[in-house]
Amino acid sequence: MREQKVAEILLDIGAVKVQPENPFTWASGIVSPIYCDNRKIIGEVDARRTIAAYFKEAVNNLDTDVDIVAGTSTAGIPHAAFVSEALGLPMSYVRGSKKKHGTGEQIEGADVKGKKVVLIEDLISTGGSSIEAAEALLEYGAEVVCVLAIFTYNIPKARDNFNAKSLDFKTLSNIDALLEVSVERGDLTKESLQKVVDFRNGL
Repeated sequence: MREQKVAEILLDIGAVKVQPENPFTWASGIVSPIYCDNRKIIGEVDARRTIAAYFKEAVNNLDTDVDIVAGTSTAGIPHAAFVSEALGLPMSYVRGSKKKHGTGEQIEGADVKGKKVVLIEDLISTGGSSIEAAEALLEYGAEVVCVLAIFTYNIPKARDNFNAKSLDFKTLSNIDALLEVSVERGDLTKESLQKVVDFRNGL
C-alpha cells in the first residue's frame, strides 16, 4: 500500500518522466527511458509531509533505535531535515567530499561517532553514491543502521553492491509499484509501458 501511495504521489507531482525516444542518462551511466526526479517533492507541501511521515514510520519500524538522522548531499538533505524534525532527533549530512577549507570535514551537523545513524537518500539506482556516503559515516565512527530512500529502480546490481559492503537499504517505493499504478491510471501508452518494462526486466 505504501509503495503504491508513494508512486501515486510521484506521478501526481510530475516527478516521473518517461521518454523512450529520448532516453535519460543517469549519473551511473545507465541509459534509461524513465527518470525519477524526487527533488520535486520538496516543492509540494502535502507530498513532502506524506513522504516524511512514511520515512518516520520506516525508521520506527527498524529493528534498533536510531540516534541520528543523516542526509546524503544534496537531495537527501531536505528529507533528512523533515524526518529528524518529525522524530525529534539530531541531524547531520554527508558532503560529496571533504571540504577544502575551514575544518575540512565531510560530515556536518551532529557528531556521529559511536552513534546509530539512519541515512536518508532520495533515490537508489546502482547504489554507488549512497554507499559512498555510508562509508564516510563509518569512517567517522558511526554505525549505519540502514539507508532509507524514497525510490529504487530495482537494479539487481544495487542489492549486490549493498550486500558487498554489508549495508542494508530499504525504500518507500520502487519501479514495479510505479508501473502497476501507471497501468491502473492509464498514465502510460502501451508502447511506452512496454519499453519501460523491457528496460526494468533487463536491469
